[in-house]
Amino acid sequence: MNSGIWEQAEPGVKRRIFEPGHSIMMMEVHFEAGAEGYEHEHPHEQLTYCLKGSFEFRINGEVHSLRQGETLFIPGGARHGVTALEAGALLDAFTPLRADLLKTSAEEGEPE
Repeated sequence: MNSGIWEQAEPGVKRRIFEPGHSIMMMEVHFEAGAEGYEHEHPHEQLTYCLKGSFEFRINGEVHSLRQGETLFIPGGARHGVTALEAGALLDAFTPLRADLLKTSAEEGEPE
């Protein structure tokens, strides 16, 4: 796995996944103003910390705002997405490990 290598997620969104532990992992996600993290769901619990900027999260249809220095908990199985209200960055932690993200990151770093 190529921990810490930036990869494109969605338009205007890039991320880098850090070397995971045994049951927890973390990634940094940067957003251009107006960029979206598309709505999705996964069984993992997620804790999001806003490094800079401001965001609007949608969790199971409920809107939550998040600004620099604030955190937000997303329960496992919750449908969620996010819009950057301005350019910004998030630090996301997941438990247990998200094999889907780790596999994608490892594949992106493999030579062709």
